[in-house]
Amino acid sequence: MRIDALAGLTVVECSTFVTGPYAAALLADLGARVIKIESPPAGDPYRYFAPDAFFSPNFAHLNRNKESLVLDLKAPQGREICLELVKKADVFVENFRPGTAERLGLGYESLRAVNRGLVYCSISAFGQSGPYAGKPGFDTLGQAMSGLLSVLTDLDDPKVMGIALSDYVTGLSAGYGILGALLARQKSGEGARVETSLLQATLSFIGEAAAGYLSTGEIPNRMARVKNAHAFAFLSRDGLPLVIHCSVPEKFWIALLKAVERMDLADDERFKTRDNRRNHYAELERELAKTFATRDRSEWLKRLEEHDVPAGPLYNMTEVVADPQVRHLGLVEELEHPEVGKLRFVGPSVNYHGLSKREVKPPPLLGEHTSAILAEMGYVGADIAEMERQGIVKV
Repeated sequence: MRIDALAGLTVVECSTFVTGPYAAALLADLGARVIKIESPPAGDPYRYFAPDAFFSPNFAHLNRNKESLVLDLKAPQGREICLELVKKADVFVENFRPGTAERLGLGYESLRAVNRGLVYCSISAFGQSGPYAGKPGFDTLGQAMSGLLSVLTDLDDPKVMGIALSDYVTGLSAGYGILGALLARQKSGEGARVETSLLQATLSFIGEAAAGYLSTGEIPNRMARVKNAHAFAFLSRDGLPLVIHCSVPEKFWIALLKAVERMDLADDERFKTRDNRRNHYAELERELAKTFATRDRSEWLKRLEEHDVPAGPLYNMTEVVADPQVRHLGLVEELEHPEVGKLRFVGPSVNYHGLSKREVKPPPLLGEHTSAILAEMGYVGADIAEMERQGIVKV
């Protein structure tokens, strides 16, 4: 479901792939109208990230609740149409490489001149200025150069991650920044420019690891927080993985030992204190791994739950969507697209009570709303047909 918290606000989105579309999707979930401008002839390249007759599931997830307007921003008339939209908009989102928006005549100062109340959000790989500003950048670089990947992988055998974590963190940061600027506008009446980047947002996201380094000078790696958190992952007898997170309270450590019938470890000098367990983590992990290999996962989870140990199954995606708690919370939404058919998505990350709701809209086909948006702006059929003939729009 969507809610109406931002109903009446219009977002013009000129962005592709993940960061900008995710930021705008968060605003759409809150009820904003999002007009996604896509370049002719093919639109957002993320439409084709995975094979599909209409659009990739990656694109579909990030662009539901939006309208698609195909518009050539390099053409003078295309740029004029964009400016007309911006005059009445509340938010503009772009993730061009720095300098591109200015070359198109769509930079912050140009748009501020036609709409003083506009919240203008710029998302880049490394920032709008500095030695790396002009470099191309995607999620993997954001993870690597922010330090995030160094605490997720073993540096002696590095592997990239199976999720665009830096992209999503950056989109989330952009959405947060836009909401802050909209709140400030209520007081001042003035818009603002919001800037974030893969580098800035992701480094901020791992601020805890950075704070530890800045305080101690010790470089964190994948195991640093694992050891401190007393967190473990084990394979059970049936080959299914599970995780345990004892954290700081001693009661969870003792409860774990009771659940697995290994109270002998409580008297082992290597494991008597948190510091000792941290320093001898590898030995402790080996001891517990042998124990967890003796029973099936379901048996262990039952025992751990009975002793109130923070533990759970390490799910694959099939198991996640079938989980009874996920089903109870209604975290997977289903909707119908008139041409594509049934679509399923994970819904928003936040629930609101006491706010009105409305149905989720399916992701748009390329240029699906071009004619309607242009007609709303006063263009008649002949004008639209001529612009299509010139390649300025696609309907």
